Amino acid sequence: MLSPGGWVISALAALSAIVLVLWPIPQKEGLVFWIFAKSHQRLYSPMTVAWNATQQPSDRVHILLLSGGALQRRLLSGFLSGTPLPDLVEAYAQIVAQAFKGPLEDVGFVDLTDILQAEGIIERINAPSFAPWTSRGRIFGLPHDVHPVLLAYRADLVEAARIDVAAIETWDDFVRLLRPLVRDVDGDGYPDRYLLNIWETNPELIESLMLQAGGSFFDAEERLVMDSDINARVLATVVSWTTGPDRIAVNAPEFDAAGNKMRLDGSVLFSLMPDWLTSAWRQDLPQLAGKVKLMPLPAWERGGRRTTVMGGTMLGIPKRVKDFDSAWRYAKELYLSPDLARALFHTTGIISPVKRHWTDPVYDEPSAYFGGQRYGRLYIAAAPDVPPRTSSPYKALAQIKMADSALALKAYATQSGQYTVAELLPEARRLLAQAEAQVRAQMQRNAFLAQARP
Repeated sequence: MLSPGGWVISALAALSAIVLVLWPIPQKEGLVFWIFAKSHQRLYSPMTVAWNATQQPSDRVHILLLSGGALQRRLLSGFLSGTPLPDLVEAYAQIVAQAFKGPLEDVGFVDLTDILQAEGIIERINAPSFAPWTSRGRIFGLPHDVHPVLLAYRADLVEAARIDVAAIETWDDFVRLLRPLVRDVDGDGYPDRYLLNIWETNPELIESLMLQAGGSFFDAEERLVMDSDINARVLATVVSWTTGPDRIAVNAPEFDAAGNKMRLDGSVLFSLMPDWLTSAWRQDLPQLAGKVKLMPLPAWERGGRRTTVMGGTMLGIPKRVKDFDSAWRYAKELYLSPDLARALFHTTGIISPVKRHWTDPVYDEPSAYFGGQRYGRLYIAAAPDVPPRTSSPYKALAQIKMADSALALKAYATQSGQYTVAELLPEARRLLAQAEAQVRAQMQRNAFLAQARP
């Protein structure tokens, strides 16, 4: 039997439930647009104000900024349980891939493939930029970016050593020509300067290098292909860079105080830099202005690809959108706009995926930060060669297993005293075969994907 206090609590709970049901919550008329990046909100808000000024109330757009985690939870919950959803949503690859787990007809986003083809938008956008938003041949998002990757380096220190980076075509050239810069500066017997910012615990960087080399976790048909000669070679190479007496790499995390100090001190000379990272360096490391330059990535083979890709965002329209035509008009007005392309580059360093914008003079502006280089033009030149990425809801698991394999290979190298790529390759293949089997076991539990992807 409830105590008097218990009865009071129960009565208050019942009253609260009644109030929530009967008390109408005012809803803004129009379309709701969820985004996760504050920098995007600053860019989109004035354009959206101008859009709303010309629209009927039902077609006006209201932007709601959420954290990435909150957006992911609310979006996937809405797809699965019918909780409220926006009319438009900006999402990154890890979120979108989770929407592809079930049958194609149950994907929560509107399939845009036919309208993109009918309106000629597919031809206007850099083709690889559609890959992360595509599942089973159908496109579910409008690309926000390209995100090619170049190599940022401390030009002041490299040029002082009279090393011409133009002579570097391959990763083998990179190690051979630059190894003399790995040295003990303070005389304590330990190196104080390393060539490359990469570590085996960062699977996103390793995957980017695999994509550059022609490897991948999943093939074009979304079948698991972790255990490949290309992936094994890249894995063995990365571990050879990070392990042993002749190692050339160090862990200097981005967006990290300790990592930034290492960059300022010259403890690490070269870093992989997607276009979006340029703005972070300009903001967080202003002391390096004029000391940093960009160059194409060294290729894995002579004549090979000199860039890769890292990150990505799309604009999608959930199937429960109130008015698809209005949402689609706004999406195109925003994402295909030359004004947005210019503002996006000025504020974030991100280049547009819309090819007609690539001739814009904004990309030819010299940058004092990057030693006077026209760095926008360098990223534009790399954009057509960005490798495609197959989307899979199991990519996050594949990345975890890749990191496990890298750590195990490093332990093997340390215990065996074998540090060269040739010595590490057999064990790399064994570990990747094991990792692929573990990921495949999880994938086979999904009957929908097993039917769709042989």
